Amino acid sequence: MGYKIISLKLATDYTSGDLKKAVGRKLKVRDFQVSIIGKSLDARDKNRIHWLIRLGVSSPEIKGEPAASTPPLDIPKRKREGRVVITGSGPAGIFTGLVLQRAGFRTTIVERGSEVDVRDRAVQEFETSGLFNSRNNYAFGEGGAGTFSDGKLTSRSKHISREKRFITESYIKAGAPEEIGFLAHPHLGTDNLLGITRSLRRAYEEMGGEFLFDTLLEDLIVQGGRVTAAKTSRGILDASHVIIAAGHSAYETFRMLMNRGVGFNTKNFALGCRIEHSQETINRAQWGTDHLPGVKAAEYRLTAKPDGGLPVYTFCMCPGGVVVPASAYRDGNIVNGMSRYKRDGLFANAACVAGVNLDELLDREVDPCGALSFVEELEHKFYEFSGGYNAPYATIEDFLNERVSSGGALSSYPMGLIPAPLNELLPRKVSHSLKLGLEIFSRKIKGFNKGIIMGLESKTSSPLQVQRSKSGLCSGFSNLYVVGEGSGWSGGIISSGADGIRAALSLAEE
Repeated sequence: MGYKIISLKLATDYTSGDLKKAVGRKLKVRDFQVSIIGKSLDARDKNRIHWLIRLGVSSPEIKGEPAASTPPLDIPKRKREGRVVITGSGPAGIFTGLVLQRAGFRTTIVERGSEVDVRDRAVQEFETSGLFNSRNNYAFGEGGAGTFSDGKLTSRSKHISREKRFITESYIKAGAPEEIGFLAHPHLGTDNLLGITRSLRRAYEEMGGEFLFDTLLEDLIVQGGRVTAAKTSRGILDASHVIIAAGHSAYETFRMLMNRGVGFNTKNFALGCRIEHSQETINRAQWGTDHLPGVKAAEYRLTAKPDGGLPVYTFCMCPGGVVVPASAYRDGNIVNGMSRYKRDGLFANAACVAGVNLDELLDREVDPCGALSFVEELEHKFYEFSGGYNAPYATIEDFLNERVSSGGALSSYPMGLIPAPLNELLPRKVSHSLKLGLEIFSRKIKGFNKGIIMGLESKTSSPLQVQRSKSGLCSGFSNLYVVGEGSGWSGGIISSGADGIRAALSLAEE
């Protein structure tokens, strides 16, 4: 049996029969099996949009050997002493737990919110009643903030191929579509993520892992640079090691860690708003047509370095998605985006943010506590303006002209919009940079200036970075780790999950 890797160009609506015929013609073989290695959309020429597909072909009629694949994680397993307490059940937390359980550890995941089904009902109730749930919302609860997102599985992190393979295979076993293993830009969708999150928890529990829901980490007991126990809202948990995977919205956790001697630095992060267009506008601009058979919805990624302004870019683009009220705390007003797997909604949205250095923005030195307070005050400012969770908004054209929009606007946002002087609500340097960036984006994508801009995007990245080793071990501590987005060293599902896995492997190899 021989093996060969080939590349094909196929129509966007190709069938399995079309693929097999193309392989047979290219290799001149009849008896063969194929597996898709990679698949990406080539839309550079709107008249010839097609899939680029890399295939592995096995056949007795050809010669060649399969290339070496990414090896699996090497997880040393033996009986371990003590208990590892993990706080947070997002990607960093759950994959840390899964690896440690396989390695023979006894672990407990402490989650301030409820299990995913209860959380989902609380989110729906919030959107219909306006009653905020401090434990279960778009930021907190089983699965973390990523549960209600587009579920993108792309990452720019290097040297994480084994960790990425483990994460991808775990998701597929938990019910994710197999295409996430080969698509250039894979995504899960919120509707899939609810079930996947539930399945990952069951897999963890079947290996002996313990979940404590509706349990808040309140403090750590530290003696001589070593954590001996975690104080929670349900009592004290003795711990041989503690791994904090709380996400980047858990500000009270960061402050508690600072009080316990954990070092943090401020770092550059992003501030801005969310922009929204009809999906047809984006489809026409990117594809030259309202609909492309075989492709869900058009995407975009935009960057600009305007003269006299901060760098501006789009982030977390959600094709066919919705804008959601993503406040982590009752008196804040921020937005985020999510999409379902089919990406078949009427609107497209994305964060439009400026890269910020707080010292330069505020013209003074800002310490870690001051950075948290700055973001909180900005989120509260938007809350005070709207009197709740309506999203302050303007049309992009009005924002560019520093006008307050009049009348209503079509939007996916469930809590309603309120016309606002966004130029005044945002820090002046940020709003000025967004204006310059949007002018550039409007020249790149036809019809871009016809969209709307709304709300505050303050959680695309963390303003802090913990002082730690590559494995996540905090400086000055022998058994305390901070991993995931809250550490300031990773962002997104894949890199956060990989960050947690590295911490788990470091423990397993001790």
